[in-house]
Amino acid sequence: MPRPSDWHATPTMEALRHLLQAAVRIRHVVSRRAGLSEVELAALEQVGRGSLGPAALARQLDVSSAAATGIVDRLSRRGHLERVPDAADRRRTQLHLTDSANAEVQRHLGPMFAGLARLDASFSEEERAVVERYLRGVLDCLDGVIAEP
Repeated sequence: MPRPSDWHATPTMEALRHLLQAAVRIRHVVSRRAGLSEVELAALEQVGRGSLGPAALARQLDVSSAAATGIVDRLSRRGHLERVPDAADRRRTQLHLTDSANAEVQRHLGPMFAGLARLDASFSEEERAVVERYLRGVLDCLDGVIAEP
């Protein structure tokens, strides 16, 4: 079984360790700067990937339906989310990001997104393929921990 010290075994593992730490820290920093809780920021991230209903949001955030309703209510009051009747079933509601939510995300994360796009563009297709294979392997490892009972 690998030991925690194996994180330092290679420069790649060390960089990955730092990346995972920064990923945790950025959510804390951005949520504080935006005046949101970390779970509210996570909700905006989920809805930003595509509209979904409150029950699906609760599952994605691993919170109760009542907690998800509170999160949606707070974000709606701030003007970041809107509830829209589902086109296929008018009894259901879909959540959509508002322009203010998109502006808030752009304000805090736009420079990072621009830098990442520049970095990605600096790689050849072959280099990108190797990076993608590595990152998908990392995701498989993380998903294994997440899925474990």
